Amino acid sequence: MTLEEKLKAGKFVLTAEVTPPVSCSADELYNKALPLKGLADGVNVTDSAGARAAIGALTAATLLIGKDIEPILQFTCRDRNRIGLQGDLMSAAAVGVRNMLILRGDDPSAGDQPDAKPVFDLDPRQLLDTARRLRDTGELPTGKKVTGKAQFFLGGADNPIDPPADWEPKGLKAKIGAGAQFVQTQFCLDPGVVQRYCERLAKFGVDKQLHLIIGVIPLRSAKSARWIKEKLFGAIVPDALVDRMEQAADPIAEGKLACLELIEALSKIPGVSGAHIMAPGNDSAVPDVLKGARERVKRAA
Repeated sequence: MTLEEKLKAGKFVLTAEVTPPVSCSADELYNKALPLKGLADGVNVTDSAGARAAIGALTAATLLIGKDIEPILQFTCRDRNRIGLQGDLMSAAAVGVRNMLILRGDDPSAGDQPDAKPVFDLDPRQLLDTARRLRDTGELPTGKKVTGKAQFFLGGADNPIDPPADWEPKGLKAKIGAGAQFVQTQFCLDPGVVQRYCERLAKFGVDKQLHLIIGVIPLRSAKSARWIKEKLFGAIVPDALVDRMEQAADPIAEGKLACLELIEALSKIPGVSGAHIMAPGNDSAVPDVLKGARERVKRAA
C-alpha cells in the first residue's frame, strides 16, 4: 500500500525525514535513507533545508524510488519562479513521485549564503492549487494542456496550538481548499495539546477532510529540549518533559523512551493519522524509534 492508501484505510502511519547531504555522491544519501527502508511508511526529503545547498530534493526523491523507498518530496516556493516550479511538478510526476509536501521554504537570510536572492513567486497555497490543477485537470494555470498523468498526494505544514475559545482553523481550511490532503506538523510533544487541537478541528469538520501527522523528536538532552521550546517557532515542548530530560541518568535513552510514549499516546487520539519523526543531527536514533513505535502502536490498536 502507498502512504495515501494507508491513510485512507485509517492506518496510523509513521514517517521520517532525511536531509540530503552536501555531496555529489548518491551513496551518502543512501547511507541516511536505507536504514529507514521497511520501517517508515514515507520518507521526507528536505528541499535545501535551512536555506543551505544540498543534493536537490527532486533528485533525492528519484534516487529513493530506485531503492523502493516511498519519498515525500518537500517542495518549496523559495528558489524557483512559477515556470520552474511547474516544470519540476511535471518532472516529479514523470519519475513517479506521488507525495508532495508544499512549503514556503526558509528565507535565504537564515542560511549560509544570506545574499542569495529569494524568489517566492508563489506562496504555498498558490503552489498547492497549481499541483492540484495539474493532477485533476491536466492543465497548467495558463490553461495549457499537459499530457501524461500526475498522481499527487498533496500536503502542507501545520503548527498545532492549544486553541483559545474563539479560535477557528481558517489556515487549514484554506489549505484544504487549495488542495491539501494531509499535513505534517512542527514538533508538538504534548499529547494534551494535540487532543484539544484535534477536538477543535473536528468541530469544524477538518478531521474528515485532512490527515494530520504530528511532528515528534527523540530528544538528546535537556539543552536541546529547551532550545526547541524557546527558539523553534511553533514547537511545543511541555515543561515536564524538559524536567524529565534534566533528571535523566541517560538522556539519550530517556529521549527515545519519551518519544515512543508520545507516539503511543498520539495513536489513541481521534483525528491523529500518524507521527512524523524528525531527529536533526541524530539520524541513527530514528530506525530504533520506528521499530519501537511499530510495536507500541500495534499493542495500542
